[in-house]
Amino acid sequence: MSTTEHDTVVDEDAPGPPISVPDSGDTGEGGKIKMIVQLVKKCLGVKDIAAMRLSLPASLLEPLPNLEYWNYLDRPDIFAAINDSEDPFMRMIAMLRFTFTKDLKFIHGKVCKPYNSVLGEHFRAHWDIVPNAYDPRSVDGQRNSGEPLLSETASVKSGKSSKSTASGLSAFSKPKSPSTAPTSPQPFADENLAAQVSNLNLSNDTNSSSSSTPRSADNTRVVYLTEQVSHHPPVSAYFASCPSRSIEMTGIDQIAAKVSGTTLRVAPGQYNQGIFVNLTGGHGEGERYHITHPVASVNGILRGSFYVTVSETTIITCEGGKPGHKFRTLIEYKEESWLGRAHFLVEGIIHTVFEHDTNHCAEWTKVKHVPRDRIVAVFDGSWKGKVRWKRVGLGSYPPVDHNGVTRSTSSSPSPSHVTLPTPDIPAASQSKADVASLTTGTLPDEEEWVPLIDLQALSVLEKTVRPLEKQHPRESRKLWVNVTNHLLRKEFSEATKEKVVIEQRQRDEAAERRRKGIEFVPRFFGNDLENGYVDLTPDGEIAVQEELKEDTAYCIEGIDIEAELAT
Repeated sequence: MSTTEHDTVVDEDAPGPPISVPDSGDTGEGGKIKMIVQLVKKCLGVKDIAAMRLSLPASLLEPLPNLEYWNYLDRPDIFAAINDSEDPFMRMIAMLRFTFTKDLKFIHGKVCKPYNSVLGEHFRAHWDIVPNAYDPRSVDGQRNSGEPLLSETASVKSGKSSKSTASGLSAFSKPKSPSTAPTSPQPFADENLAAQVSNLNLSNDTNSSSSSTPRSADNTRVVYLTEQVSHHPPVSAYFASCPSRSIEMTGIDQIAAKVSGTTLRVAPGQYNQGIFVNLTGGHGEGERYHITHPVASVNGILRGSFYVTVSETTIITCEGGKPGHKFRTLIEYKEESWLGRAHFLVEGIIHTVFEHDTNHCAEWTKVKHVPRDRIVAVFDGSWKGKVRWKRVGLGSYPPVDHNGVTRSTSSSPSPSHVTLPTPDIPAASQSKADVASLTTGTLPDEEEWVPLIDLQALSVLEKTVRPLEKQHPRESRKLWVNVTNHLLRKEFSEATKEKVVIEQRQRDEAAERRRKGIEFVPRFFGNDLENGYVDLTPDGEIAVQEELKEDTAYCIEGIDIEAELAT
């Protein structure tokens, strides 16, 4: 049976015929651009490209599985620091920092097309990191003075996508002097450098004995698991955890894409309701954060010079946890001008939410909707560069305890404040907020600007993946290893043949399920997608525990390495 016949039989759930372009045979940039232009023409008028079966020549693909590429842990060290502060406002600040770093790959890396995930494909990895604590009193806000920046310059090397690699710690930095603006990392002093080198194992052998590695209470592990749970439409579920810091992240990934003019517009799909972060213990025990996705656009398609712009709004909400008011964040991505270069500007606010007005606040989807007296902080900058913030008013400070003193104002550059009483809820039309007016320095009780994050100074941290011999047949790197090897050797015809074999096997399996009248059942995740996240199955919980216990060259907080090795 031909491939076309297979497509007709088993892709009945697809919204339309497959979209493909022939391989031009020209592997240079000019040939790639011609194929991309042909693809754009075929996609014009298609309501949702992401829901279609898009078959591309291997020469247009990055040698990287989609499930590995598309994750929100580009900076797991910042993710691991979300629950550090006892102050709920500073936990929201930490969540805001994580939100800006979750897509760091699009700031420093190129826009690329990874492999299409097949049904049942899964990927798992971990990072051994030092949590990146935030200190607004420091010059750059990144971490306390004197604390090493071990992970600041590690980067992903997609060329190693078929290998098991240890977390890459390739350089060192030191805190900047108070008179120096944040720029490129500086070398450590000799004594700090020697101390850091003694704690590193720069070998790629993840099975090396941990007994030779000095123990450090600062190191911790973040694990990640994801699985393709639907093919039509393409949907994956994911779960991440940092157990020693009582942080979990879960959600569903699905995009809706459409060509508009010469731009590819990418928005969340039907089942993608955002990212859910749960604090299962520690200072924020019981808190649940929800981060919505903005809309992205891939520009420069016809020139072959791709770049991403972001529009609309991201909203971060907090529910649960201890009694008392919560905080809610609005991040507005500014529209780019049709003329001139893109500026990637962003601005936003943090405002209070009281127990009796949760539903009312849900109507505030833009900064201009929020009454001024509810705003406790503002921020602005570039989502590809530096972002700064400052407090406005007194509503962000911790409440007064039974002794009549503030529990903690250590996060404030000027810690001498009292708290505001719970205000009435004015209509959104009254005293509307305007970020420009809130940043002029004319409001009472406001503070100086402090750095929130410098995204240009951060790189994507390299993950650790089990070697191929330990992986399951459907695990991403093992599944695509032949395609990856051919692409790295620039053997594009052979790579395309291997890719077709994988895709055809998926069609055959779908046809067999259809013949038997059975549904696909994910292995690691449930299959109810309506809530925007799915729970782990028993196999999923086992996979997470296995990843937590993977051998490491580092001493991991919360894990007794010697006890684990003895079992």
